[in-house]
Amino acid sequence: MIHPWHDVTPGEHLPQFFRAVVEIPMGSSVKYELDKRTGLLRLDRVLYSAVYYPANYGFIPQTFAEDDDPLDVLVLCQEALAPLTLVNARAIGLMTMIDGGKKDHKVLAVAVDDPEFNGFQDASELPPHRLMMLRRFFQDYKLLEGKSVEVDEIQSAGESLPVIEDALERYSQKRRKGFD
Repeated sequence: MIHPWHDVTPGEHLPQFFRAVVEIPMGSSVKYELDKRTGLLRLDRVLYSAVYYPANYGFIPQTFAEDDDPLDVLVLCQEALAPLTLVNARAIGLMTMIDGGKKDHKVLAVAVDDPEFNGFQDASELPPHRLMMLRRFFQDYKLLEGKSVEVDEIQSAGESLPVIEDALERYSQKRRKGFD
């Protein structure tokens, strides 16, 4: 069986273009998470708040972020994509959260094979309401669990590139040493 984190290559035109793995379809209130050991998706929880994911949510394979997980990505697309779908994406921005005291970066990307979104080059080109919805979701989704998170403003595409490169390098170092 192929492991979506370790065996899927992130692409050849990194860091701006990459292959993403979808964990959660846009519109879902179910929080699936990659089981790091098996590569299967497991139910983490059903969201406590009356909210839904405003974009397809997943990760960039062969990355290791500061929160000890694969690097998160929100892929804007006009359709909800099934879990474990591979999607060719381009980074257009970055949203950083502080969750449990750790930085939790979310790369904002567009599906390059979706004609409605593939023309966007930077998050600043998106309608302001779309950006507010993305931030608001992450500000609210843990409230009824009694947890709070800090969500920074969405930054430009250029800010996401060093974060992606850092997560790729961190993965390479961890992979060479063996994951715990």
